[in-house]
Amino acid sequence: MIDHDRLFKELLSTFFVEFLDLFLPQVVSQIDRDSIQFLPQEIFTDVTSGEKKEIDLLAQCRFEQQDTCFLIHVENQSYTETEFAKRMFKYFARLHEKYDLVIYPVVIFSFDEPKRAEPQNYRVTFGDFKVLEFQFAAIQLNRLTWRDFLTQPNPVAAALMSKMNIRREERPQVKAECLRLLATLKLDPARMQLISGFVDTYLRLDTTEEQVFQAAIDTMGLTEREEIMEIVTSWEQKALEKVAVNLLREGMAVEAITRVTGLTVEQVQQLQAQLSREN
Repeated sequence: MIDHDRLFKELLSTFFVEFLDLFLPQVVSQIDRDSIQFLPQEIFTDVTSGEKKEIDLLAQCRFEQQDTCFLIHVENQSYTETEFAKRMFKYFARLHEKYDLVIYPVVIFSFDEPKRAEPQNYRVTFGDFKVLEFQFAAIQLNRLTWRDFLTQPNPVAAALMSKMNIRREERPQVKAECLRLLATLKLDPARMQLISGFVDTYLRLDTTEEQVFQAAIDTMGLTEREEIMEIVTSWEQKALEKVAVNLLREGMAVEAITRVTGLTVEQVQQLQAQLSREN
């Protein structure tokens, strides 16, 4: 099972300003960027269902050239939910009660289906009297066109293109374009791995698609092609290491694992030592 919330939280907390630049320029223009700090994850209990809910990301920011702060609450929603807007209001109300600050609520709808526009408000009325009108900013990825982000020099664009409106036959091309954009950003290895791992998680290709993907890479410039192949090689290495760890857990000998995976004895022994420390 893919832990969608963890993946999105890691992406957005690492590239928070870039996320705001890409989707909420009207917000980021009012922020003192050096003031951003992430607050501890809030856990709320739904007394009607007995479930505990954790909000995904809560950032405190200071207005530009002011002493006043506000909160940005970002929630990733990976499945459609009838009462979701009501849940967002409950989060807002409890956060507002606790912090007594202005809150800017944002939702990323990251599911593939359905593609209808999701509600982005919660309304309470009594006859013709409007008791409450709560709204949140909504980014529905499956209604965005990935081609519109091809020239955005932004790591969040490189990652989230993999979750936008993609026809089945476009999947290999989109994966290649995500990596081409990533290769132009010149990120450090850890951040490069974060983006590339995100893309690979959501655009896993079958054998036929892999051939189309490779053909798309072959049409690129030499520098981009070399950097992309380094990323692909790192994916393959991670996959082999995962197989090796599973075999170590099953008790297979180091020498046998090297024959199965092609990893060196030293590499398998390092994984073995890491596994021992974790246990």
